[in-house]
Amino acid sequence: YKVIFVGDAAMSPYEVSHPGGSVEHFNEEAGTVWLQRVTNTYPATVWLNPVPERQWEYSSSTLMISELMNESMYPLTLDGLDDAMRELTRKKH
Repeated sequence: YKVIFVGDAAMSPYEVSHPGGSVEHFNEEAGTVWLQRVTNTYPATVWLNPVPERQWEYSSSTLMISELMNESMYPLTLDGLDDAMRELTRKKH
């Protein structure tokens, strides 16, 4: 399987790093736990981000998620889609 997340990755950093950090509900486990489960189960995973890449550095959660994704975050542009698809075809599992 190949997994593609699409989203801006901008949220409270506590939603990523802390149990109970979600603003909508109580999450017993941090978002990092869930993201690591997905990437460990499906190594062929990328994230497409619609926010212009030059703005990613202004969101700490975006930087955290990019790191958790092993820098497999790409801009949602034609070039970004090309790069993401190339990465997915290189990953065999």
